[in-house]
Amino acid sequence: MTSQSIRRLICAALVLALPAMFAHAADAPAGGKLEESVVKVFATVRSPDPTKPWTKQAPRDASGTGVVIEGNRILTNAHVVLYANQLQIQANQSGDKLSASVVAIAPGIDLAVLKLDDESFFKTHKPLQRANSLPEIKDEVLAYGFPVGGASMSITKGIVSRIEFVGYNFPVSGLRIQVDAAINPGNSGGPAVAGERMIGLTFSTLNNSQNIGYIIPNEEIELFLKDIADGHYDGKPAMFDDLQTLENPALRTYLKVDKSVEGMVVHRPYRSEPSYPLKEWDVITQVGTTPVDDQGMVKIGDSLRVNFRYLVQKATVNGKLPLTVVRAGKSLQIQLAVTADKPMLLADLLGEYPSYFIYGPLVFTKGTAQFLALFSNNANAMNALSFLGSPLVTQRGDAPSPEREELVLVAAPLFPHKLSKGYGNAPAAVVRSVNGTKIRSLKHLVAVLRDLKDEFVSFDYDQRSGETMVFPRKEMVDATEEILTDNGVRTQGSQDMMDVWQGKKAK
Repeated sequence: MTSQSIRRLICAALVLALPAMFAHAADAPAGGKLEESVVKVFATVRSPDPTKPWTKQAPRDASGTGVVIEGNRILTNAHVVLYANQLQIQANQSGDKLSASVVAIAPGIDLAVLKLDDESFFKTHKPLQRANSLPEIKDEVLAYGFPVGGASMSITKGIVSRIEFVGYNFPVSGLRIQVDAAINPGNSGGPAVAGERMIGLTFSTLNNSQNIGYIIPNEEIELFLKDIADGHYDGKPAMFDDLQTLENPALRTYLKVDKSVEGMVVHRPYRSEPSYPLKEWDVITQVGTTPVDDQGMVKIGDSLRVNFRYLVQKATVNGKLPLTVVRAGKSLQIQLAVTADKPMLLADLLGEYPSYFIYGPLVFTKGTAQFLALFSNNANAMNALSFLGSPLVTQRGDAPSPEREELVLVAAPLFPHKLSKGYGNAPAAVVRSVNGTKIRSLKHLVAVLRDLKDEFVSFDYDQRSGETMVFPRKEMVDATEEILTDNGVRTQGSQDMMDVWQGKKAK
């Protein structure tokens, strides 16, 4: 081979290699250092105090990680910045901390976006490019972050172990990537990187287990960013019907379905009205055009199976999910309305502070998931609530109804006052009625108390034992300001409750 021929081969090889070389360079941020896109997040957090809803818990310092994304923004986990009243970020190898604020947050899927007061930061810290597809099992992953145990950035290495569609924070579900890279507190919100591109955001580990960490994949991140583009987070559509598998031979015979039929059986439809498209014993065989198997799984690509509910977020158009069902032996096409919200008697605060109202020595609040969490790790307390038949336990999974829109609780022990004489404390007691009027909500309670003209006011609680509390109504009203002053409480109620108390109609 002549020297000229060799030169031609070399030139041809370089021409073929150049696009790949430039594509690889484009994957990394400007300047070529991926680390420049990763920041440490410092938060001063004031969480709600469910038993003292008029105040907040003492400030505590927390930290996590974030990553620069397009639009001069920083992406992190919601739990890193939830209830933060002061936020700062610090770039890797930098001594300066820059003030930040939350512009969008989704506690359900655990994502949040921050902005900086000084956007000149982004001139030298460019967005980290995101992969546009899921990684493969066994792909190598690097987890970047600022975990406890040191001040500088940590980079740990592992592989993708598993990809599933699972529950995040009820009622939200999503894709989740499991990795065996070491993940520790402080890593939350940091990017997981494969081949110089971000594949997702680190968000948690499995308690009491080693080498099991979890990543929110880019697909979930893209859905979140698309959702907040209009300045408001609507949430992910979901199905809330109770389903069961079609694996059991006797069940298949009972339903008289052909062997070729595979899918999930509707055990209890989410709604009971006749117009609701799904009926008991329907077999869901397809979501869109994708078949569902007898375990409720669907195939993604050549090697991945996930729960069929994954397709809800992909196939829903204008709030409608196309399904194929087999009903009484016939195949039907239906359009199922799906929403992001599942109303619950015990709702999640979702980053808000609890509403409350103080009347004499009594403090009332709404029942929330956060309030119940105070008892969830205390077996004796949960047994006591169960024994009393408290709606906190017996109606934990119920939806609101016109008769009971939410649970109204006594949030705290009675404030010390002569009006309390002879009564025991009833924290966590659910209010059933006031002067015989059944209470639907906290706003309704406040409205009832506001409009009372009776000489006495009586509170009856929804439990097997206890006592009915009877007070002189006028003395309760007159004593409230004194009680607030003695206990250092600034206002009688949260603003929404004070609006009702001061004459606005309860909704």
